Amino acid sequence: MTYRTVLLPLLALGLVLAGRASGDAPAKAEPAKVMAKPVTVPFELLKSGHMAVQVKVNGKGPYRLIFDTGAPITLVNNKLARETGLLEGKERPTFTLFGSMGDVKIKTLDVGGQKAEDVAAVVMDHPTVELMARHVGPLYGIVGFPFFAQFKTTLDYEKKTLTFEPNGYKPPDVLQALTKELLNPRARPVTLAPAGQWGLVPGKGEGDEDAGVDVKEVLAGSPAERGGLKRGDRVLTLDGRWTDSVKDLYAAAGSAKPGAEVTVRVKRGGKEMDLKVTPAAGL
Repeated sequence: MTYRTVLLPLLALGLVLAGRASGDAPAKAEPAKVMAKPVTVPFELLKSGHMAVQVKVNGKGPYRLIFDTGAPITLVNNKLARETGLLEGKERPTFTLFGSMGDVKIKTLDVGGQKAEDVAAVVMDHPTVELMARHVGPLYGIVGFPFFAQFKTTLDYEKKTLTFEPNGYKPPDVLQALTKELLNPRARPVTLAPAGQWGLVPGKGEGDEDAGVDVKEVLAGSPAERGGLKRGDRVLTLDGRWTDSVKDLYAAAGSAKPGAEVTVRVKRGGKEMDLKVTPAAGL
């Protein structure tokens, strides 16, 4: 079993639940402060196949973290959290899993010179990250969606660089959305660990009985965007499977293999059309 096999289900679970819970959240998000120029950041390709970047938290560091475009959360371990003041005034929960201290706000998260402010993160000694660190050297967590969603990101494997160009988007708080969903007695969270990443947020309003599911948001540079999907599209079928509910869409998306082209039938402006989308691998 590879590190990818172990870590992806946990991260994908968060993405699925957050996608359902956030619903219309992206439309309500406030614009972020846009920096003038893109920043190019070097990354280290680990022998496990993951990317690692040097990160400063609240001006302290650098710390070595995994950069993962499939992670719905940013995660830091307890050591980093203590050294950077993230745990000041925070009481330890009565019950903790893997030393989890819950969610925190990072005032400034600096990835190789590209900064983001007020980034939501989770403090946890994730067992898979700890296991990887024994083989590839110190790792202090994962840089995920709350950071990279604020940028158009270009990945150059040959040069081993990531270029971040601010896009003006301030992502919603995934953890708050997840908590709201779990506390909703009418909600039935769907657990799914898809092999492929799509980069879209689906939704369907209460009382909407029409065929299909709305596309609430399409992430910049994602497979969904490259395939031509747009915000406001109505997804009718995915890979020949009906998508009359968000649950149906997740089930259909979960069966698609990364790297394999899938036909997505959508309704746009009253007309139906077929788009070709190739889901990408996650972590």
